[in-house]
Amino acid sequence: MPSDDFIDLLKLLIRAPSVVGAEHSFFRVLQRELEERGAKVTWYEGLLVAQGSDPFSTMFSAHIDRHGLVCTGPNEFQYAAFVSANRTDLLNNSVSEELMTKVTERFNHEEIYAYEPWSGVYRGKGTIKSSYVCEFRNNLIFETEGLESVVAGTPIAFKDQLHVVDNRLEGQLDNVISAAALVHLFDHGFKGTAFFTAQEEAGKSWRYLLEWFRRFGGSTNRLFVVDTSPFPNVEAANEQLLVLREKDANATFNKDSTKLLEELCVKNNVSYLYKNRYVENENAKRAEQGLPPSSLGSTELGRIIAASNGLVDGTTIQIPTIGYHTMHESAAVESVDAFLNMLKVVSNI
Repeated sequence: MPSDDFIDLLKLLIRAPSVVGAEHSFFRVLQRELEERGAKVTWYEGLLVAQGSDPFSTMFSAHIDRHGLVCTGPNEFQYAAFVSANRTDLLNNSVSEELMTKVTERFNHEEIYAYEPWSGVYRGKGTIKSSYVCEFRNNLIFETEGLESVVAGTPIAFKDQLHVVDNRLEGQLDNVISAAALVHLFDHGFKGTAFFTAQEEAGKSWRYLLEWFRRFGGSTNRLFVVDTSPFPNVEAANEQLLVLREKDANATFNKDSTKLLEELCVKNNVSYLYKNRYVENENAKRAEQGLPPSSLGSTELGRIIAASNGLVDGTTIQIPTIGYHTMHESAAVESVDAFLNMLKVVSNI
């Protein structure tokens, strides 16, 4: 089981809203927690940077936005990620979109609340009655109860708490669990840099990160991006403790960094899986059944590698989960332990 300190931190952070496109109030919570742990914290547009005494020794990045709704008119609510991305159609070119068209009913009856995006001040609670993909707007539309007075532009977060069920941590884990892990590193004397990015679920976070590297980056910008990784069921998720990737739909990751993680997993007896190989194997089975292939996934790291012309490179470390993009996403406590330990090993803590 992860330490009580980590669990307490995760409980605190998961209660703080951070709907994609309205993350400012969560950045304020992070800033307090990081500065209490001795980190030097700097804000940029869409990015919070926390640094220790040797900033370029190890660099991690985690996106901090979570799914939610946004009020778009009188008693009208849409899926925040697509509004934030200025998108009005579902192209089905990412894992989240493929899943989103399938899981609309999973949000029914979830408790929600409105908040001020800058301060995080509470603005009332409600419940989702139903949700559907609108054929005219091609976006996910929510019918709610209790938030009739909310004005357009107000973010609506899912009411969330951390639960421990059958040796699994459960809640809206993507990606607050990674953010908590990076804050937790500073408790253990982390000297490197932790990036916390906004609007990853809208496909924008890599831009904020790349701007930082263009201004302040060194000649070798080796980045480790941390996140959760979805699996269809507990059995598939529990086959391994950690998930690595050699590539995503956008780019090939740094081979040396990926190999380093593989070697560290072997050395520390941590089971792992390459997600891109897993998806390719599953797609071979789908092809035999005449089904279309699943996406390799579109990650923050792949986007920044593809766009940076060699300025930024790296690889990813992910926690296998089930219930992706719901309030009931869960990860095995053994996986979370292995994840926290791997971050320390990579950081030479």
